[in-house]
Amino acid sequence: MIISRYVNFDEDVVWNWNDEERIEAEKEIDVFNDKSETAEVEVGEDEFDDRLVRGFRSLTDVYQRCNVAIFEPMNYEETANDPNWVAAMKVELLMIEKNETWSLVNRPFDKKIIGVKWVFKIELNVDGSINKYKARLVVKGYAQQYGIDFFDTFAPVARLDTIRLLLALSAHQNWKVYQLDVKSAFLNGFLEEEIYVEQPEGFVKLGAEDKVFKLKKALYGLKQAPKAWYNRIDHFLLKKGFIKSLSELTLYVRVKSHDVLIVSLYVDDLLITGSNFELVEQFKVQMFEDFEMTDLGEMAFFLGMEVYQTYDGIFIGQQKYAKEVLKKFNMEGCKEMSTPLMHNEKFCKDDGSNRADERLYKSLIGCLMYLTATRPDIQFAISLLSRFMHCTSELNLKSAKRVLRYIKGTLEFGIMFGRMVEVNLHGFSDSD
Repeated sequence: MIISRYVNFDEDVVWNWNDEERIEAEKEIDVFNDKSETAEVEVGEDEFDDRLVRGFRSLTDVYQRCNVAIFEPMNYEETANDPNWVAAMKVELLMIEKNETWSLVNRPFDKKIIGVKWVFKIELNVDGSINKYKARLVVKGYAQQYGIDFFDTFAPVARLDTIRLLLALSAHQNWKVYQLDVKSAFLNGFLEEEIYVEQPEGFVKLGAEDKVFKLKKALYGLKQAPKAWYNRIDHFLLKKGFIKSLSELTLYVRVKSHDVLIVSLYVDDLLITGSNFELVEQFKVQMFEDFEMTDLGEMAFFLGMEVYQTYDGIFIGQQKYAKEVLKKFNMEGCKEMSTPLMHNEKFCKDDGSNRADERLYKSLIGCLMYLTATRPDIQFAISLLSRFMHCTSELNLKSAKRVLRYIKGTLEFGIMFGRMVEVNLHGFSDSD
């Protein structure tokens, strides 16, 4: 069997499969399976890695195990006759209708009508089998004009140091941190602008073909969708008695008697902690009354960080992400190093070595920068190496790869926030 990314189909040939040939083929498969436990897979150069060379017990097994046949449509025409995709589009439209996102109106002649398109995605299980057919209706936001169709586009998100501080406080106080996920968060934001969109392809209402939808709430693809969602959740939390931090616009605190409830917002993820478990549960109920939510329970994985909450404290690490970085730069089998940099190593703009691939270097430094969220031990090295992204030499690239070798030997490293009997706040300041 040959697996290839590039396939030519002969549409004029018809497979003539009679019973006699089928029985003979099945006999050959049975004989083959008796003689060998594996089947070699011929792979084109640079096409697939060794993991694709695997054993199959039968041709049926090939179709079940290989995801090379999984096809994600590019447009509506490719899905019109597939009941799985039609059902997925109906589910998406049902969610939009349930959310009261739009209303059908006569086409205005003094307003621009923005187009929409379907985006399709297949979600897989761990074993590669199909879990879900997912269809999204997306607005062609690139057609929007600033000052007419939108004004503000960005919404604040929690900083990583805020998340770490929240976890440190929770560990000190022996509080549990819980996580909620808002389903289709951007569809919950109310719009201030007057936006009209075309009816979605394949679902134009009979007898109202010339009508359009006027949006009450945001759709994916709208430039103001993030801002609209933030305004909605901000208004909700303030209405529930929370006070917003002046320095961190996604951090909300509510004090009731001697109990404290803290909420940190990161787009559609909410982190919740506090001194009273009942208050946390009451807040969850309030959220479920107003929004479609998923309760993820205790915080365990967030923004690429693994979180382990124990009696002794809270540990955060990025082992999974670190392995992905090593794999991305083909350093999975590299030799380990005990330190991120060589002792007394100095860098300069002109170090005498040849120029390196700046694009590769920037990508590597960017990945390592995100890893510093839980790895302060590489902070200095990355800060130093990041100065040479516009004048990268082979020596710089070699040093950056040394950091990867150090990470290879310290994958389990992270930050442990322990419990303390008494919490004392310490402040530090530069002498100037």
